[in-house]
Amino acid sequence: MSRIDYFRDPHAPEANSVVPSVTAVVRDEGGRLLIIHRTDNDLWALPGGGHDIGERIGEAVVREVEEETGILVEVDGIVGLYTDPEHVIAYDDGEVRQQFSICFRARPVGGALRTSSESKEVRWIDPADLDGLDIHASMRLRIQHGLDESCQGPYIG
Repeated sequence: MSRIDYFRDPHAPEANSVVPSVTAVVRDEGGRLLIIHRTDNDLWALPGGGHDIGERIGEAVVREVEEETGILVEVDGIVGLYTDPEHVIAYDDGEVRQQFSICFRARPVGGALRTSSESKEVRWIDPADLDGLDIHASMRLRIQHGLDESCQGPYIG
């Protein structure tokens, strides 16, 4: 399924759903950031995805990062909550989803880099090299907040 992200675009379609989702700012011991090249919109992004019924939100973060990257993580905190109604995601099946994303800070605890059906490339990247990548504005905001150590909210299971 393909998607188009609209961010503060007056020509964006009107949302018809809201689905809680997660993203993760994962940094290794050297300070590099874990990112994926998405298959659905051809953009670089933080790993993440939808929250499933029956799981804690922290479990969703761990599951999504592992599914998309092969890296096992442990959640350390919350970067922020992103619910801008002017950010909608239009899917080719007619769903237009209003953004509702919780961005977490996590650290790697195992696994090995690999791609998935949602990620055609997975990398550890020096934050100084992010400017050369095609990243959506709303994702850049989360990355910026996640790299800022003063943006740290508590996380309780």
